[in-house]
Amino acid sequence: MARIYTLVNQKGGVGKTTTAINLGAYLAYYGQRVLIVDLDPQANATSCLGVDKRTVKGGTYDAIIGASAAGSHILHNPRLKLSLLPSSTALAGAEVELVPELARETRLREALKPLNDRYDYILIDCPPSLGLLTLNGLVAAREGVLIPVQCEYLALEGVGQLTNTINRVRSAVFPDLTIRGVVLTMYERRTKLSNDVVEEVRRHFPDRVFESIVPRSVRLAEAPSYGQPISLYSPDSTGARAYEALAREVLEGDGVKIPIIE
Repeated sequence: MARIYTLVNQKGGVGKTTTAINLGAYLAYYGQRVLIVDLDPQANATSCLGVDKRTVKGGTYDAIIGASAAGSHILHNPRLKLSLLPSSTALAGAEVELVPELARETRLREALKPLNDRYDYILIDCPPSLGLLTLNGLVAAREGVLIPVQCEYLALEGVGQLTNTINRVRSAVFPDLTIRGVVLTMYERRTKLSNDVVEEVRRHFPDRVFESIVPRSVRLAEAPSYGQPISLYSPDSTGARAYEALAREVLEGDGVKIPIIE
């Protein structure tokens, strides 16, 4: 059974997509079969992995509305050993189309079931909102939710609202939904603000914050424009080292033996 994690934060610009693709790339580097599910109509994860969203003929939209099987739209990058269920602007229409449907919040979970034996990890990149698409992502998160939080002013603004949403989903739809962990991003070691935010987030989420902290990095910002994860674009950068450490932390927490890479 694939381990399914959903990356969610209703605030934009917190490093959610960056974390999805780079964590996914390093999990693949360590021998895991990984699928990235782009659940955002902006299709940023799709673009970041070098796929022109304007050329996407089928993807998450078709899977979630039941037009076709998710497996028929998966794109595989053999160089990265990473797979992608792409998004397109058509996905924006799913928010409206699913409203009158029965069990609309479980559409993604059902669409991913046939893929359970094909992958070790499925990472779902949600849009920066708490709408119906994100609800589908939460209900599909069998192993839990990953919450990227930037080390900046008002970092915890909205996190309380997100926590309340997760609690509502847990009580109404998916009792086993958990927060797997918080990923601190855009950290600047030399600033008091960043260090204060780290301390505050760890106080807010005791035992739920990953030790690996992602620094603010020019290389991380550049990599998407080349359609590459940081592991390929700049493997010796501080951002790459941070995401490799995060991948190792996730694997260790899941009880997966980490192979020695020569």
